[in-house]
Amino acid sequence: MEISGQFGLIWEQTRAPLMVPVLKVMVVVCLAMSLMLFIERVYMGIVIAFVKLLRRKPEKMYKWEPMKDDVELGYSGYPMVLVQIPMYNEKEVYQLSIGAACGLSWPADRIIIQVLDDSTDPAIKTLVQLECQRWASKGVNVKYEIRDNRNGYKAGALKEGMKHSYVKQCDYVAIFDADFQPEPDFLNRSIPFLVNNPELGLVQARWKFVNSDECLMTRMQEMSLDYHFIVEQEVGSSTYAFFGFNGTAGVWRISAINEAGGWKDRTTVEDMDLSVRASLKGWKFVYAGDLKVKNELPSTFKAYRFQQHRWSCGPANLFKKTVTEIMRNKVYRVSLWKKLYVIYSFFFVRKIVAHIVTFVFYCVVLPATVFFPEIEVPKWGAVYIPSIITLLNAVGTPRSLHLVLFWILFENVMSLHRTKATFIGLLEAGRVNEWVVTEKLGDALKPKSDGKPPRKPRIRIGERVHLLELGIGAYLFLCGCYDLAFGKNGYSYSCSCNPLPSFWQLLVMLEPLCLLNYFIEQSDLSTL
Repeated sequence: MEISGQFGLIWEQTRAPLMVPVLKVMVVVCLAMSLMLFIERVYMGIVIAFVKLLRRKPEKMYKWEPMKDDVELGYSGYPMVLVQIPMYNEKEVYQLSIGAACGLSWPADRIIIQVLDDSTDPAIKTLVQLECQRWASKGVNVKYEIRDNRNGYKAGALKEGMKHSYVKQCDYVAIFDADFQPEPDFLNRSIPFLVNNPELGLVQARWKFVNSDECLMTRMQEMSLDYHFIVEQEVGSSTYAFFGFNGTAGVWRISAINEAGGWKDRTTVEDMDLSVRASLKGWKFVYAGDLKVKNELPSTFKAYRFQQHRWSCGPANLFKKTVTEIMRNKVYRVSLWKKLYVIYSFFFVRKIVAHIVTFVFYCVVLPATVFFPEIEVPKWGAVYIPSIITLLNAVGTPRSLHLVLFWILFENVMSLHRTKATFIGLLEAGRVNEWVVTEKLGDALKPKSDGKPPRKPRIRIGERVHLLELGIGAYLFLCGCYDLAFGKNGYSYSCSCNPLPSFWQLLVMLEPLCLLNYFIEQSDLSTL
């Protein structure tokens, strides 16, 4: 009783003079960030609506003419193209990616397939090398390249690949990660943009997810990534001819890469780094949304966490390192508005504010207000803004609108990891340069020989217990129970204020231990 009485005394003494003012400030800051994110989402929604209504396809915005054979010159009129495939211990998918690249429809004497193998497993290295030799025996110009170390990870491999003497004869370079399978006509549809428009430095294709129906988790990823491609990339391409290169499924003009300073490994988002530097040199980018490349989504929570850490930490770290460089850029072809767009919209709002406000406001600050009835959060900030943002994000994948509640749960859980990674990137803390290659299973990319579901790797019980999620889940459960018993806000009943019911939030946070996690990772959604 004495201990509880002391805690009660400390609470009463610090509550009014310390906690209430701090929480009020946090509410104001979070509302400001929510408003920034809301305006950004509405702006992109308006732009994409005009793009669709006016049918502003890339072929109308830029000159595009198909490559033609010359009777006298033959195929010499076709530019030389380098196709790079960086890989690391890709036992499950190496045959698929190499086979797809070697199957590209392009004159055999005008294309070089470069396999950059950083594998550390000798057995896998041997398999990859044999696969390259098999295609070389068929007349395909395949180069198998290895190096003594993994310095710079993917950026280091791409940089080393560009140093080979045969690359000097190439005009363009197409890049595909190990789980990507371009269609045979990929080069015939993308290269004409670069050939006919000398100001263009990059053509980015859209990703097509072959295993989006594998489980609920992959379906949630599809919803988030569809919005990224359908809205964010399209808006950037249509307004400022700038967006972040996705690291794969794109074709670069080699002179643009060289002018920008080549590949750099100062962050874990070498693709975005190159995009920013090339844009500051005046190069324009085009996003070809109708050009799709098949690939695989992470189908385990562990793999997805590592991927999201890299995708959240890297941009924040890059923002810190390039913001002054962007502001001081004096290239006449880069307008002030474009620089402001890159700094504010592309980096600050989408890569930093979006992650922080989702977790800090909706998972920490808003639930905490149930203990402080004198703090009022306006409905427009607690209900209307998050609801509208959710709907704007969900329209990118109409077939999954009925799963929007699960998507909200999933995104709020992942906001914890993204926020942590964002601060690690901004502060350049311990894991800032961590690079864990996303695990690929390859089952969804391979033809099915029978009706048996693909076997997933076993995950140890210890790997499924995440103490940070458990702690946040317990906190939300406590807030929900207190609000249910004593509060006046009723957040525990509402699905749009948090916008999560605390009990269901707890279930998702407890996913390593409860049936919901099994459902998310294992359920077959092909019929939903």
